[in-house]
Amino acid sequence: MHGFYRIASAVHRTTVANPQANAKEIITLLEEAQSKKAAVVVFPELALTGYSASDLFFQQTLYTDQNRAFESLLEMSRTIDTIAIVGFALLDANRLYNCAAVIQKGKILGIVPKSYLPNNREFYEKRQFVSGRDIVRTTTQFLGEEIPFGVDLLFSDGADMLFGVELCEDLWAITPPSDHMAANGANLIFNLSASNELIGKAEYRESLVRGQSASAICAYAYASSGVGESTTDTVFGGDALICEYGSLLARAERFALGNQLITADVDLQKLVWLRLAESSFTDARRKKVRTIPVGTLPPLESLERTIDAHPFVPGNPKEKSHRCEEITDIQAHGLIKRMSHAHIQKAVIGISGGLDSTLALLSTHKAFEIMEWNTKDIIAVTMPGFGTTSRTKSNAVKLCEALGVTLKEVDITELSLKEFDAIGHDREEHTVTYENVQARARTSILMNMANKEEGLVIGTGDLSEIALGWSTYNGDHMSMYALNSGIPKTLIRYVIEYFGENESIAPILHDILQTPISPELLPHSKDTISQETEEIVGPYELHDFFLYHIIKYGAKPSKVLFLAEMAFDEKYNKETIEKWLTLFIKRFFTQQFKRSCMPDGPKVGTINLSPRADWRMPSDADMEAWLAELKQQ
Repeated sequence: MHGFYRIASAVHRTTVANPQANAKEIITLLEEAQSKKAAVVVFPELALTGYSASDLFFQQTLYTDQNRAFESLLEMSRTIDTIAIVGFALLDANRLYNCAAVIQKGKILGIVPKSYLPNNREFYEKRQFVSGRDIVRTTTQFLGEEIPFGVDLLFSDGADMLFGVELCEDLWAITPPSDHMAANGANLIFNLSASNELIGKAEYRESLVRGQSASAICAYAYASSGVGESTTDTVFGGDALICEYGSLLARAERFALGNQLITADVDLQKLVWLRLAESSFTDARRKKVRTIPVGTLPPLESLERTIDAHPFVPGNPKEKSHRCEEITDIQAHGLIKRMSHAHIQKAVIGISGGLDSTLALLSTHKAFEIMEWNTKDIIAVTMPGFGTTSRTKSNAVKLCEALGVTLKEVDITELSLKEFDAIGHDREEHTVTYENVQARARTSILMNMANKEEGLVIGTGDLSEIALGWSTYNGDHMSMYALNSGIPKTLIRYVIEYFGENESIAPILHDILQTPISPELLPHSKDTISQETEEIVGPYELHDFFLYHIIKYGAKPSKVLFLAEMAFDEKYNKETIEKWLTLFIKRFFTQQFKRSCMPDGPKVGTINLSPRADWRMPSDADMEAWLAELKQQ
């Protein structure tokens, strides 16, 4: 389903040195994983015997009973499509290995030995086991079968899933085996672990799993031994985690007395394409691996995962102040460098009472405060025209007065009428010419005023408008420094809300946030906005959602539609989303020529459309393949 797979981590009720009892608990959890449509479930390290069996691993009785329990586990799993990864001890060439067996439908697909054996403080694995880190391109005899054996095994479903396996200490090593697995294409890693509980260790363990999933650009499922392990010298809590690209998706309850199974739906298709777009992943050295095919997996019928409707907006309210300070610091210091380098002391900015010019003014004001420059050298210009309402103009004026900047007004009505006459345009024809004449008049005024004042024109257009090409070419499309060019509309709202914590400007900003988005270029009646942008091009929250998924990892339009249906389930129906997604694709392709010559501006988040760095695209590229793919869904 669009590259999503449900994976699981299980912690079973452990009985030390009783493989038969452990096998029964494992099969119970495996059946539960199957019922939940999990593709793969991972169990803890040495799950059949218990990790803490210690020198009992030297006893033939335990090894023999483990193998009998393994046989019964295989027999009971014959009708189960879910893959189980189970920890056990393997005797091979008179050596004992701590291993993971990958099992499906009663068959062992492969066996992976542990590479790094902890041998300090409470851990003494080298007393019983040997490292398998040099075992490659070989097989082992186990339960009468010749089975692929080694650290060079990866497992594939022939579609989007390619997974590898490592064991406990492997992750804590300086060069985890999962690094090499990921370099060879594994986008999913499973870890069988026995990590004891110490003060603060749970937090560090989480940071390791999250960090590895981020650096390897993969999903990572981890399962650790539970409280049934021996408490002779240490206690095990049964930690289990599932992470994806640095985010924690699911975590078990530690110290649970019964069985636990956690699941999460991971987007493996997305991870593959993130590796192409987001990192130096392709420079990583590859090693020879053996890829083992897996059988049919349980079909994923629905997605049990929250899809963020506003991916550009930070989800943690506690981080709001920090994030917004970071955003405006980037803007402010970008502007400081630009003005200082050019030996310019004044900033010229067109102010409309809308969202974009408001944020640009606030961030410019912050830059001047940081440098202790005179805020009177910020020249804010309001330029009323045929569609300007008293509400937006009043908000612009009040904000400028509250911030202590220089406010100037230049009415563009007469200037626009003269332009209409000059080009022979009927002033009653409210076409794109009617609108663009006004936009270019405003830009011309700002540029000329900047020349007169020896200032820098601050661009106010945002990332959402740049994606849609919702600007007038060589009008509001142009500036001397595009301060908002890295910030999408949904994030601009978020940052302005943060500035609203300042009581002196809070009422003004609140009304600006409540004002419909409009270029105010068409005449109005009764002093009311007659031209609402989101009625023309669609909701910006949808366009920001489309922009994120299409640019972040090249998602197909059909997948974007699928995700948007989930994210906006109660707000927009499928037909509405598809309508605006079609428009987004068309405008994104046809408006590239504007992005190809956009002015400099600071990058703020991971997504940017600057033609000099982040997004290089021919202006005459054809869009038909994208539109056709959307129709095929």
